[in-house]
Amino acid sequence: MEKKILIVDDEESVVKSITGVLEDERFDVTAAKNGEEALDIFRQELPLVTLLDIWMPGMDGIEVLKRMKGIAPDCPVIMLSGHATISTAMAAVKLGAFDFIEKPLSLDGLLLTIRRAITYQEEIISIKKTVEIVTEETPLIKMMKPFEESAEDFAELPLSSIQDSPSLFENQPKPKEASHSRQRTLKKSMVLYGTGLHSGMKTGLLLQPLPPNRGILFGNVSSDEVVPLHVDYVQTTEMATSLRKGLAVAKTIEHLTAVFHAYRITNLMVKMIEEIPIMDGSALEFCKLIEEAGVEEQEEKAEELIINRRFEIHQENKSLVIEPAEVFSVHYFLDYPLPIGQQTYQFTLESEDGFKKEIAPARTFGFLKEWEMLDRLGLGEGGRLNNFILVDDEKIVNTDLRFPDEFARHKILDLIGDFYLLNRPIRGKVTAYRTGHTDNIYMMKKLLEEAEN
Repeated sequence: MEKKILIVDDEESVVKSITGVLEDERFDVTAAKNGEEALDIFRQELPLVTLLDIWMPGMDGIEVLKRMKGIAPDCPVIMLSGHATISTAMAAVKLGAFDFIEKPLSLDGLLLTIRRAITYQEEIISIKKTVEIVTEETPLIKMMKPFEESAEDFAELPLSSIQDSPSLFENQPKPKEASHSRQRTLKKSMVLYGTGLHSGMKTGLLLQPLPPNRGILFGNVSSDEVVPLHVDYVQTTEMATSLRKGLAVAKTIEHLTAVFHAYRITNLMVKMIEEIPIMDGSALEFCKLIEEAGVEEQEEKAEELIINRRFEIHQENKSLVIEPAEVFSVHYFLDYPLPIGQQTYQFTLESEDGFKKEIAPARTFGFLKEWEMLDRLGLGEGGRLNNFILVDDEKIVNTDLRFPDEFARHKILDLIGDFYLLNRPIRGKVTAYRTGHTDNIYMMKKLLEEAEN
């Protein structure tokens, strides 16, 4: 297959810089300065990959993308832009763009994205040839459709008793090697639309693959600032877990990070407008998003956090314990006033499928009197009857439960998300009694402190 790359950009310096790098990698490079010229070249040569700037004089990149997809739907197009909004980025990916890269470009990152696009194209060609031999041709690519919308500073938890051991981690004999030992990202960029639970803002997600050792980063398409997925950047645990670093803010992250934990995603850029969309109050749509994109295993190993000593936190009528185990598991005990009452559930994170069936469907819940107060404070504005479970003093007001113990399962969902705040899979058994985000974050801070000493 000829390695032809088409660059469409009206900035001569950008074209020159990219061309030099690609020619060094033995690509055959063609350039166009506007949309009409680009479409002529695209029709005649059908390049292996196209790099397309969004903002150009005359026909803009979005319109060019639409026409290219009409000519050759399977040819990967990578969008470039220096000043796009998240809606523009999402529109491009929704229309079939393979990925979206911001300027100024990281040339190493660009090469990585081009190689991923080529691999994707080769897989499509291989599948088509197989389908032609075996049976009648069927649709090979299901383009993703947007899903319908279906604070305080963190204060350390006062503890009455803390027990830990001086040596928790690598200096002790380790359990057997985990079956998933490599870093992971997504095979392509994905988009998702929704509403923020607490802000009520229309928002969305743009997930972009990253090279190894970059970690999970949260940012905004219109800004270069990012906040890493790390306990050091937790700003608040009031009603949800939120991060901040400088101007970069990521609110209500726990359902999404639980999915990252379950699918062992270690390198990813998450673009949004401040708050992760609540969707239906569960993590199911995020699971679908990851599976739609496909998971790519990378060469570098993912370093697990292996717990080799019991570690406990007790505070009044709450407790949180983590101790050695072969895999990550959670046993949660919930105790609320009626009509919720007492619930318990135990879950072992052994597979993505188990997580998707047992934990991901469990929805956010809240009491009517609390929601009325939040509404008066201007919080909870995205809460609707179809995206959380609403409970009054006597009954569940707005929905049927998906599981008899859905409340306990949702607490496990939140905990799995919070326990990924070191951006590393954890191997240990967690037992939690009446705990929440604040307790989870405190445990993460204590584990980090032990790991660093």
